[in-house]
Amino acid sequence: MFALEKKIIHGSGISPSTRESQRLIVACGGTGGHVFPGVAMAHELRRRGHKVELWLAGRDIEQCSCLAWDGPTENIPARGLPSGFSWRTAWSGVMLLAATGRCIRRMRRGRRPAAVLAMGGYASVGPGLAAVALRIPLVLHESNAVPGRAISLLSRWATTVGLAFPEAAAMFPEGCTAVTGFPLRESDRTGIDDFGGTLPHPAKEHFTVLVTGGSQGAQRLNEMVTESLCLLSARGIRFQVIHLAGRREEAMVRTRYQQAGVPAAVFGFLQRMDRAYEAADFAICRAGAATCAELAAAGVPALLIPLPSAARNHQTFNAMAVARDGAADLVAQEALQPSWLADYLAEHISAPENLELMRNAALRRAVINGAALTADIVEAALPVIKCDGDK
Repeated sequence: MFALEKKIIHGSGISPSTRESQRLIVACGGTGGHVFPGVAMAHELRRRGHKVELWLAGRDIEQCSCLAWDGPTENIPARGLPSGFSWRTAWSGVMLLAATGRCIRRMRRGRRPAAVLAMGGYASVGPGLAAVALRIPLVLHESNAVPGRAISLLSRWATTVGLAFPEAAAMFPEGCTAVTGFPLRESDRTGIDDFGGTLPHPAKEHFTVLVTGGSQGAQRLNEMVTESLCLLSARGIRFQVIHLAGRREEAMVRTRYQQAGVPAAVFGFLQRMDRAYEAADFAICRAGAATCAELAAAGVPALLIPLPSAARNHQTFNAMAVARDGAADLVAQEALQPSWLADYLAEHISAPENLELMRNAALRRAVINGAALTADIVEAALPVIKCDGDK
């Protein structure tokens, strides 16, 4: 895979030394699944000397997701297109056209970028279409195993589409994609975090289960998994929990664990997810692209429970790809029962050799330089600066 990446990404023959600092836009937004890799790309491109702006949708969740970015941002209000046709679809279409118009005006008024990198989601459509209208190079990154509608729409005009999952390549025209991996958030592996003293026992000395429903939490997952872990604790099995429940569910989940005597650190949102992965022996989570990539990078075995309502069922396809490699198990939400999950966890806690096999499979999947590889395809799309000796 890496040989193919190198051939695709660097096949232009353009040397990095022939480029100079450029103004770039990274269009992301909507959910943490788009913002986090967008922030990672903004940092990587800025490290390479470029002037980078993040263009977002102005949603509240983006404020938490962007805490690690101290550079300029621009909010372009937009709305996703619902499935089917209704007045909501028509109104969303009007907002999308308005967002595109705003992007064109802002790019024209002395802020024209050398290239636009769109990370997918409805928030990237306006900047992407504006780049097309102004003949600005457009580079895309698709994080999921099944392309979203935004990337599918914009791909016909893109210079290159970077992919986190090789499986997605079959859904694009041949020759327009590069498997770059997922741009991971920066990690600080300086030791195991005690999470402000809320983790009752030292991680790695006490079996630690990580539960996360993504940047916005997941009500059904919170309810089912909390009940399962309380059942498991009642059996006398020793473990502790790091649970990212989302803002709305945080108090309920914390109270439930306290009532059942389950040692747990519960958060509504956790900026430093790398510390949670570092502490975890096993994860129960959704199958968003960021989660799948971060699990692989940290070598954490997992049970993946895809979000049933995910667009184009992309979380199920993500989970299937990870499960095929042996790095995780997959269960549909409608099939999940607390007693079954308690039995499943008890079996895995008592079989560390199986967890080690899953851990090794996860590490084999990992692409830890996804941000660098994606930055390569962005720079390959930039105008070439000729040296004095060039003819």
